[in-house]
Amino acid sequence: MEQSGEAYQSRKRCGQKTKCPNYGENCQGVRCFHRRIIKIIDIMQQENNIMRKDSEWSVIDGEPCRVIDFTPLASVKNGKVIAPNLTDPYASITLECKKMPNTIKGYVTHKMDFTHLWTAFRERGISDNEEVIIIWTTKHYKYKFLKLLSPAYPKMWVMICLKGALEIMVDSNWKPELTGEARWNAMKPIAEWKPEIME
Repeated sequence: MEQSGEAYQSRKRCGQKTKCPNYGENCQGVRCFHRRIIKIIDIMQQENNIMRKDSEWSVIDGEPCRVIDFTPLASVKNGKVIAPNLTDPYASITLECKKMPNTIKGYVTHKMDFTHLWTAFRERGISDNEEVIIIWTTKHYKYKFLKLLSPAYPKMWVMICLKGALEIMVDSNWKPELTGEARWNAMKPIAEWKPEIME
């Protein structure tokens, strides 16, 4: 049976030589193409360790990570976040986590998390012997039911520590000569920003 010109063009636009797997005879071409592109982007993000959704961030839930780059896509003026639009992330951060073999990139999508990072990097500033460590988590809300509503709440505990604190936090065998109070002093936050809803 000969295909109609419109049906053929729809299938051609969505890249399928036969019946479209998403919409069948009702394929709208462009809509289907966008779905395929979004799927490809999601796969690329996973392969390149890029995190934006909570489901992607969850692989490091509760893990201390060192922030090695903070790139704001918005700004803070007089305590108010100024963003170019309502859809883009507020910032991107590059992280070093001992749980992950390579550095990972995450997008900051909550205003409070962004404000805390901005305060640490842009207002307070980081000296040469300091580092910024974050813990992204949904496990430490004061009220456990908030985990079900976590997309609406901040998730980052931001800390400024002495350089090398991350290794002490995650590896009990790192610098074994540091014990007791001396070890705690080497890794404790010098300054920190923690959402009030967290324990």
